[in-house]
Amino acid sequence: MFNIPDLSTLLSQHLHDDVQQLALQRNRFPHLSDADFRFFLQQVEGRQRTRDKLPFFAQIEDWWYPVRLSCEQCSSEATARYKAALVAPLHPKILIDLTAGYGVDTFFMSEHAQEAHYVERNAELCSIAQHNFSLARPHIHVHNTTAEDFLASSPHHLITSSPHRLIYLDPARRSQSGGKVFRIEDCEPNVIDLLPALRKHASHIMIKFSPMLDITAALRALGKDWDTHIVAVHNEVKEVLLTTGTNTIHAVNICATHTDRFVFIHEDEKNAPMQIASHIEQYIYEPNAAIIKAGAFRLVGERYGLQKLDTNTHLYTSSTLLPDFPGRVWEVIDAELKDPKKQLDAQAKYSIISRNHPLMPEQIRKKYKLHDGDDYYLLAARHQGKPILISAKRLR
Repeated sequence: MFNIPDLSTLLSQHLHDDVQQLALQRNRFPHLSDADFRFFLQQVEGRQRTRDKLPFFAQIEDWWYPVRLSCEQCSSEATARYKAALVAPLHPKILIDLTAGYGVDTFFMSEHAQEAHYVERNAELCSIAQHNFSLARPHIHVHNTTAEDFLASSPHHLITSSPHRLIYLDPARRSQSGGKVFRIEDCEPNVIDLLPALRKHASHIMIKFSPMLDITAALRALGKDWDTHIVAVHNEVKEVLLTTGTNTIHAVNICATHTDRFVFIHEDEKNAPMQIASHIEQYIYEPNAAIIKAGAFRLVGERYGLQKLDTNTHLYTSSTLLPDFPGRVWEVIDAELKDPKKQLDAQAKYSIISRNHPLMPEQIRKKYKLHDGDDYYLLAARHQGKPILISAKRLR
């Protein structure tokens, strides 16, 4: 595809340059063709943009990067390694990624498969993947075709039924006009239409969806026997995975030093009691984003012995500190501010969180003329049907 003999040297010399400024200095690189110069800029930008997102790749000399959009849309290393951990105990002989894109997920999952197949309709991405896999994953085979055509015309050993084959796909979530879509019927390829073929060719299926996915609607459309993995990184939901399984829900929050896991089934949440706090105790808790997305509002309270502030306020309270709670924790300074203008420190900085409260954070900040910062927290919530403001100090 590209053959720039001194690409590694060029990158080491310009890795920290401003790419926009570098693009204006075309005359400094007369030995590069216009196509090679564009590819050189693409490599500088790709390395800069994904250094934190994909640290393993950053360590591999001569690793190639795709265009900006592909770098932005690809999985992070953290979420790709989570998928790889799901693949590991299955010991698949063959792994097939039907919508491989940049190939981040293919790369990390393939470590646990004897043979892996990268399927992608974009020819340039295939060329980049072919180069990269030759450096570190030579057992990955690259196929420049669509998911549908691959399933219809692949070699016999890839499309016959096997209990040792896993198929993964990440349907595109953009319409032909470029707008975002969230229903699985609107993604490409259409997983619902493709599902019979997927079930025919593999015993294990893993599908990645947007964090905005309506999980209930998706499971209704796809049928039973799927596990749901809601994957957050540093308390931000990044993706929802559906895998062939037993209707178990995994709410996962990946942090720098540990991973919080909250596992349950729908009946657990449905049958869990809800206790509403009569008053605010010394500590306030908010479940991480994955648990919130999973809807385990009753169960998280029952498992940790917490009382909820209100039916629709997903904040909890207790008189003792729970060091292993999977979420944020605050120590209460004032459980119910009667006159915030007088009681709050006008010189202090406050982070404001609004949960089931009639006012949004910016409205509260403007009303009480508060400085933005994280010296203290102001929790706006509803307790037993009444809007309240709680001043607190965050513990974690």
